[in-house]
Amino acid sequence: MAKESTKLIANNKKAWHDYFIEEKYEAGIELSGTEVKSIRMGRCSIKESFVRIQDGEVFIYGMHVSPYEKGNIFNKDPLRVRKLLLHKSEIRKLVGKMAQKGFTIVPLQVYFKGSLVKVEIGLAKGKKLYDKRADIAKKDVKREAERDFKIRNL
Repeated sequence: MAKESTKLIANNKKAWHDYFIEEKYEAGIELSGTEVKSIRMGRCSIKESFVRIQDGEVFIYGMHVSPYEKGNIFNKDPLRVRKLLLHKSEIRKLVGKMAQKGFTIVPLQVYFKGSLVKVEIGLAKGKKLYDKRADIAKKDVKREAERDFKIRNL
């Protein structure tokens, strides 16, 4: 069996900054034909998007897929609500975790897996301001250490 290639389309760096990601899930996404063509061209953004569960179904809100230039009447609304495709057991697990205080679901990245568009969603817990400061301090220390290492090895 050949290994399926993955091609990253959109990444949500803000999610990693604002949340602790506890678990990750891979979900399919229900798209129209012109939306897939537009995503193939890399015209997709998940910066302001979020995920909700309603009536046992998972939906992504605020995901922007630019209209396809040659799509004319077949183009859909760029910000329409799109259904995510997950197994029922995964949805039940997410609902159980969401019942706990402080958990939310955020989209982390959109990518092609073979010919299918996939969305990686993460079960996340919000960071407080002091958590964000601690992460920034860790990054600064790591960056300094790498810089010192690079200077010593020249």
